[in-house]
Amino acid sequence: MRDYLQIHLVVLAWGFTSILGKLIRIPAVEVTIWRTGIAALLLIIIARILRVNLRVTRKHLFPMLGTGVLIGVHWVLFFLSARLATASVCLAAMPTIMIWCSILEPMIRRSWKWSWVELLVGAVVVGAVWMIYQVEMKYWQGFTVGLISAVFAAVFSVINKSLTMQHHPVRLCAWQMIGACGTCFALLPVLGSGRMSLPDWPDVGWLLILALVCTVGAYIGYLDVLRRISVFSVNVVYNLEPVYGILMASLFLGQSERMSAGFYGGAGIIMIAVLGLPWLNRWTGGRVRKIEIVP
Repeated sequence: MRDYLQIHLVVLAWGFTSILGKLIRIPAVEVTIWRTGIAALLLIIIARILRVNLRVTRKHLFPMLGTGVLIGVHWVLFFLSARLATASVCLAAMPTIMIWCSILEPMIRRSWKWSWVELLVGAVVVGAVWMIYQVEMKYWQGFTVGLISAVFAAVFSVINKSLTMQHHPVRLCAWQMIGACGTCFALLPVLGSGRMSLPDWPDVGWLLILALVCTVGAYIGYLDVLRRISVFSVNVVYNLEPVYGILMASLFLGQSERMSAGFYGGAGIIMIAVLGLPWLNRWTGGRVRKIEIVP
């Protein structure tokens, strides 16, 4: 029971990030620079305490920094989506990460085989996404940026799966945060003002919560609970992040987060489809035929 409470708290922390993206007033790129910079510094300190060697060969360094680039771009687009629309709209795009993973993983792994179940669920999600566009056209820019953010997160997840088997979690995450921070600095002239601004005191507090609680603390809690409960159970709870986030957005941000009934209908279809996918895959097991495409 304690482990399930822990993973729910982790997901709550992740769901709170879009709200912090609205509360913090500095530009989205700078938010990510501060977030990843503070997280990297803290992870280096944790590595020293735990005596984890952060030294890696160039062969292993580039993949870790590369996945850091992906997560950095994902976070910048995530916060930008919340700024262009609302926290709820941003969160409605995030469940598509699992669908993007289902589509992209066979391409990245070069297996070129897709499950009929995953493609069917993906078609349902596409319909729900179209429904949201129809009823909330004024937020189309923020929702589109959120979907692109989800694609970057999916590519990160597929590649990161193999890296987690090769490196200590603290070492891997530290280098990824360094890669993400460097990427955001490079994006500063393009998506930001071209220079860093110092946050005021309220923003400092929110940034510390974002880096310490929603990044490092949540990541360590996630890895800790993975040792004791199945990946399947963790993924099911993880897919509740938009539910928690949308509820918290209404609570913390009030009237600005109230959306139309059509939006909640579309978001609900996406969440049900994504929550149902692991159960369908588990139920069908290896009996699902897969489409094979030879490039």
